[in-house]
Amino acid sequence: MIQLAFALTTGIVLAYLFPISFSIVPFLGLGLGLLLGIWWFLRNKLRPFPFFEIFSFILFMTIGYANYQLRHPQFEKNHYSKFYSEKQFKTVQIKIKEVLKPSAFQDKYIAEVFQLNAQKTKGKILVNFQKDSLLSPFKVDEQLVLYSEIKTIRKAVNPHQFDYKNYMQSLGVYYQIEGSKNQILNIDKGSPTFKGVAEEYRSYLISKLKETPIESNERSIIEALILGQRRNIDPETYKEYAAAGAIHILAVSGLHVGIIFVILSWVLKPISFLKYGSIIKSALIVLLLWGFAFLAGLSPSVIRAVTMFSFFALASMSNRPSNSFNILFLSFLSLLLFNPNWLFHVGFQLSYLAVFFIIWVQPTLNKLYRPRFKFDKLFWDIITVTLAAQLGIAPLSIYYFHQFPGLFFISNLVILPFLTLLLGYGIMVVLLAGINLLPDFVALGYNYLIKFLNTFIHWVAKKEMFLFQDISMSFLKMIGFYILIISLIIWWRQNQRKLVFLVLGSLILILGVTFYEKSRSKEELVIFHKSRKTWMAITTKDSLKLFQKDTFSIEDEYPIKAFRVAKNKEVVFAQRIPSVFSFKEKIFIITDSLGVYPSVKGGIILLSESPKVNLERLIDSLQPELIIADGNNYTSYVNRWKKTCEIKNTPFHSTREKGAFIFN
Repeated sequence: MIQLAFALTTGIVLAYLFPISFSIVPFLGLGLGLLLGIWWFLRNKLRPFPFFEIFSFILFMTIGYANYQLRHPQFEKNHYSKFYSEKQFKTVQIKIKEVLKPSAFQDKYIAEVFQLNAQKTKGKILVNFQKDSLLSPFKVDEQLVLYSEIKTIRKAVNPHQFDYKNYMQSLGVYYQIEGSKNQILNIDKGSPTFKGVAEEYRSYLISKLKETPIESNERSIIEALILGQRRNIDPETYKEYAAAGAIHILAVSGLHVGIIFVILSWVLKPISFLKYGSIIKSALIVLLLWGFAFLAGLSPSVIRAVTMFSFFALASMSNRPSNSFNILFLSFLSLLLFNPNWLFHVGFQLSYLAVFFIIWVQPTLNKLYRPRFKFDKLFWDIITVTLAAQLGIAPLSIYYFHQFPGLFFISNLVILPFLTLLLGYGIMVVLLAGINLLPDFVALGYNYLIKFLNTFIHWVAKKEMFLFQDISMSFLKMIGFYILIISLIIWWRQNQRKLVFLVLGSLILILGVTFYEKSRSKEELVIFHKSRKTWMAITTKDSLKLFQKDTFSIEDEYPIKAFRVAKNKEVVFAQRIPSVFSFKEKIFIITDSLGVYPSVKGGIILLSESPKVNLERLIDSLQPELIIADGNNYTSYVNRWKKTCEIKNTPFHSTREKGAFIFN
């Protein structure tokens, strides 16, 4: 099962990295036929050649490739992208599938496009609606008719910035609609779906919680902890949970489902002594786990976690010892067959890595100490589980989030035993609130528990010296650290001297990656896209020089911080941008609001602060090699300059359209 899961994963990654323009589905039938033929030929051999295993690997790799490929719009029959044109308004009929976290100015949704003009279509789309006090947020399953244009989702405009386009593609969404209420032709209540009913029931429970004496800040934690709804959490509280290494409890996922699985296994244990008790117990656990998933709105993370533990529950039906690794990878394989895009979700990667390392490492860690009492056994189990999980997710977590909570041990020692109480108590509070039978003293008791949790998290988060931030971690270096961790664990478990060379080889690999990345480091100039700001950076082999118009520190500002952390260089404090400077034998001229520019021909001109210049005269006079307009200009000015440059046949780069300008 592990080999087949690895083969499927390899196929998905290859499809992501090396897409092809033709379908490989016909090859699957041929491959399956050959596989059956090889099995038939080798079925009676005592020592068959490893043809069957090799071909099985190739077949599952092909399945992974095809499964990912077929979900791309190019290979989806009747995908709406085949019937639309850029900058053309059409009648678009959509059905809301998922409500996303809104931004400051827009409500966001994922919807299904089921008709474009008169053409029946399919395919998911991102819908951004301008916030309007007269327009209530839409709900799952609502159907809208819009007169709008369909656009591609923009790439990240600055280097090393979070790429929202890639993230949406991992959800199977490649295009977007940006609309307002004026573009809505009709709103209708569509046919209900299971997810829509779950979302409606969750909204009902949230409304009922608002009628209880539980305070708003504590209520937002309950909504996240039990119902998987994080939109109402105060941003400062969210940051504190992240700093304390406890952000995982605010996202209903494998941890929550695992705890509920353990609670249900303990509560339903007496059923095992009945005839067919194991089957009844396992069926009840699966049913109740999916009931919790329904309660939490059937979000993808909950579905993945419940699926994983459903396999563990079903495996216990046989009353025979089962291989936990095979069960884990069977669920992994099943989920990726259902949706291969989940492989690229951070939550999916972290969940499976954590569970894998717990199964692999925790039993060995547990043997280091033999507790004599239940109390110290509980804490020793928490320590070993936490350490095993942290070993599994640390490099990947640092790669994505560039920080490591040094006090994660203290956080988990308090939170994990406490979380069992919070989940059991919380589910009871939510269900009683839903049927209007929640006593005030029960609600206030839970409010006190959440308040204690928040106070503890606040205390841990304030120990800033133990929060290691701005850690640079490249993809290659992350792979190197995983090889080192795995090598150390194998050496420790098998206790063979020759394995020390495996560890030394891992260290050499990390050093090699470090020197390789440093040798590839080159000098470059970056003009960032930042609304109402002109920010530049010059990287050298040893340092990062920042330039700006004012004297404020910008090294921790967006998008400078992400760039600085990725480059991992010593920062020279920000300097004022000179009006003329040279970089790699190219002259750069900055023309700001004064509209003054020196008479230097053939350079690169940066237009900033919406200068009132006659661009035609400037081009005729200076004959620039390139004209750049950053985010510190009026849009109308940029559009006018673009047309002028097209007429004059002069290259033009708008950071608003093309992203940051990089010269190296």
